[in-house]
Amino acid sequence: MLSSLLPIGSLLLGTALLLLGNGLTTTLLALRGSLEGFGDLLLGLMGSAYFVGFLIGTWAVPPMIRRIGHIRAFAYFASTIAAVILLHSLVVEPVFWLVLRVLTGVMVVGFYTVVESWLNHRASPQTRGQVFAVYMMVNMAALAGAQQLLHLAPPASFVPFSVAATMVCLSVLPLVSTRQPQPQIQPVPRLTLGELWRTAPTAVLAAVVSGLSMGTFWSMAPLYAARLGHDAGGVAMLMTAAIVGGALLQLPLGRFSDRFDRRLALAVSAGGGALGALLMALAGGSGPGLPAAAFLFGGMAFALYPITVAHCVDHLRQEQLLSGNSGMLLLHGIGAVAGPALAGVLMEQAGPVALPLFFAAALLPLAVWIALGARARADEIVDEAAQFVPMVRTATTSAEIVTAVEEHRLENAGADTPEDSADRRETGA
Repeated sequence: MLSSLLPIGSLLLGTALLLLGNGLTTTLLALRGSLEGFGDLLLGLMGSAYFVGFLIGTWAVPPMIRRIGHIRAFAYFASTIAAVILLHSLVVEPVFWLVLRVLTGVMVVGFYTVVESWLNHRASPQTRGQVFAVYMMVNMAALAGAQQLLHLAPPASFVPFSVAATMVCLSVLPLVSTRQPQPQIQPVPRLTLGELWRTAPTAVLAAVVSGLSMGTFWSMAPLYAARLGHDAGGVAMLMTAAIVGGALLQLPLGRFSDRFDRRLALAVSAGGGALGALLMALAGGSGPGLPAAAFLFGGMAFALYPITVAHCVDHLRQEQLLSGNSGMLLLHGIGAVAGPALAGVLMEQAGPVALPLFFAAALLPLAVWIALGARARADEIVDEAAQFVPMVRTATTSAEIVTAVEEHRLENAGADTPEDSADRRETGA
């Protein structure tokens, strides 16, 4: 395992540094915007703007990377992100911040595209799954660690912005010093949304709801904690609790989904996330109840997207895996664009408690719908049941990695028939 990680150490270090800076910025902007008197709706629109940029970048950045190469593209993306972070503190104006958030989304998806295509190129078929799991661990650890950087200085000062920009600048160094050969980015085929709906309607709905929940969490949870009266340390505690919950509970839920009907795992994930959100609403703004509820919410809701991807793969033929995974990313992104703006409207009308209630309103109907569907009919799996891969929503290049892992597993699978695989899932064998 160590021998497979050493060649990509520079990629993982660059990833950690950039996500430390970007993760700090995402939380910081909600706090600073609140201090500047920006309304909840406006801050929600800024969260949506970031994911609009993410969707734009999905189509815009691959041709650029193919033209100028991975190292120069990474330096371009990181330099732009660092400059944008500093501009937030220099020009505190709502429309300007909206434009900067769109630009940040484009640049961040470019960063993910560079790193993940490089990881996919460098990892062998036998180690690709392990490498991707370590990469996801680095993602979660960096995002959790970024929240603790809020303790360094008040959000109203220039210091946290400069720290975030410094982290992003430092992320370039490991990449530009590597001698690893650069890969080529291939065009990603796509299934139409209609085809995805006919193939796996549960996965389509779950991907959108996952985007509604997670896009809103990253954009609005810091503001929610601030509106409850927490200082930067309290905001960091809430965010870290949810992220750590997501990191720790993904794998157990994923293994559960591999052994039993995947729809049951989806219902547990969505229902558990709704329960965690309702407990957040009941906990109020003080005591240990809020971080504990956030831990449960994050642990359940973070697992929803990767289980959804596995459920989608269950219903695809091998030649459809890449296009199906890319479609899941698109649907998740659509939800992530809509979620923060909707939550901002609700918080402006009903106060901070509207955020966890929004999470519950999105997740609970999905859980009920999936559970009723699972009771009404058996799940029909195409070829062979997929294997859960822990992940967070990044770029379409993550779909390439997950697809390659699944294709390698299918090629090396035993002689099980599709019926054998379904029976094993239903009995827990």
